[in-house]
Amino acid sequence: MSYELFISLRHIKAKRSQKFISLNTWISVGGVALGVMALIIVIAVMSGFGKDLRDKILGTNSHIVVTNVTRSGMEDYEAVIEKVINATGVNAAAPFILNQVMLTYHGNAAGVVVRGVDPDREAQVSDLAKNLVEGSLEMLSDAEESSREPPRRDGIILGKELARRLGVQRDDVVSMVAPASRVTPMGLIPKIRLFHVVGFFESGMFEYDSSLAFISISSAQKFFAMKGKASGIEIRVEDIEQADQVAAEIQRSLGFPYVARDWMQQNKNLFSALRLEKIVMFIILILIILVAAFNIVSTLFMVVMEKNKEIAILKSMGASRSSIMKIFSYQGLIIGVTGTMVGCVGGFAIVPNLNEIIGFIENIFGITAFPSDVYYLNRFPSEIQYFDSLLIVVFSIVICFVASLYPAWRAARLDPIEGLRYE
Repeated sequence: MSYELFISLRHIKAKRSQKFISLNTWISVGGVALGVMALIIVIAVMSGFGKDLRDKILGTNSHIVVTNVTRSGMEDYEAVIEKVINATGVNAAAPFILNQVMLTYHGNAAGVVVRGVDPDREAQVSDLAKNLVEGSLEMLSDAEESSREPPRRDGIILGKELARRLGVQRDDVVSMVAPASRVTPMGLIPKIRLFHVVGFFESGMFEYDSSLAFISISSAQKFFAMKGKASGIEIRVEDIEQADQVAAEIQRSLGFPYVARDWMQQNKNLFSALRLEKIVMFIILILIILVAAFNIVSTLFMVVMEKNKEIAILKSMGASRSSIMKIFSYQGLIIGVTGTMVGCVGGFAIVPNLNEIIGFIENIFGITAFPSDVYYLNRFPSEIQYFDSLLIVVFSIVICFVASLYPAWRAARLDPIEGLRYE
């Protein structure tokens, strides 16, 4: 151990006459620890929210969507699927039809987006089968025999919120009205078809649960006059983080007029906003550590004033200016490292137990911090980001070290004659 570090440790240990300086030191350590802990917890929660949101979006949508931009539909979609499935990193592909309609039931009406899917292949490209709370995908093309209506009708799966808004129960029959009308001798007549409600899904995203419905692709082809056509191809990849690279490879393979868009491009604004919010929150919370750094500066100035005589004696014994700077900069570094380590331990201990802590607070105050019917959360999402935590540790230690340089420089400039003049 160098003598500079030894003296720094001795300075941190308070004597009876230096209790106030010691208190300031512990306040500085606490400030750094609080800032680091808050940063780790907030970044973990925001990352958890982002991952939870991504999982909910990808639970209903596929990783990559291929569409045809020049035609009203994709006629050769099976040939496109055969070509897409051979791309590197692709697990599965399935056709779909997407359109807007109006659903009506007993005087209630709602504008929805209806998606025609292949019941045999949809489970391979999305988590719709996992999100079903009633029914199954196979029922889309094979309506149950227990239907109350005599005619055999194709099935439809509704979002839970959409069904609640329409007042629909299982086995009810809803009317689907197409936006395009048919021309008949009697004039324009809206295209209407009855569908048998065979199930409900709940994705956890209010936007999807309140405005999305699923029918079989064969029913969609008949209803929208798209015989032998599809709106596009849904694709699931092995690694969702590499979806953009896979989409680029598919785009090169298919060429014009096909367009391949990955999930990040389809939700670019949303995830860009989340990323920006995370960065802004990081900058805001780093101010807590800056406040602690000012405490370090004030503490070291008081130590310098208190240790004038000791500094003068060290210089008289041959200590160089760099050695004096090391003594006081080490003190700031020790405070920073100690506070950072305490904050890391606190953050890593709180994040895995965050739901238990929130539950404990809710029980004490008799409140519900995050109502499930508002936030659609059955648990508080959080995920420790080790790389972000490493950046927080580095930033914290660097800030504390930099804060100690000016007091250390002032101590190194002290004239030993002035320090010993009145001794």
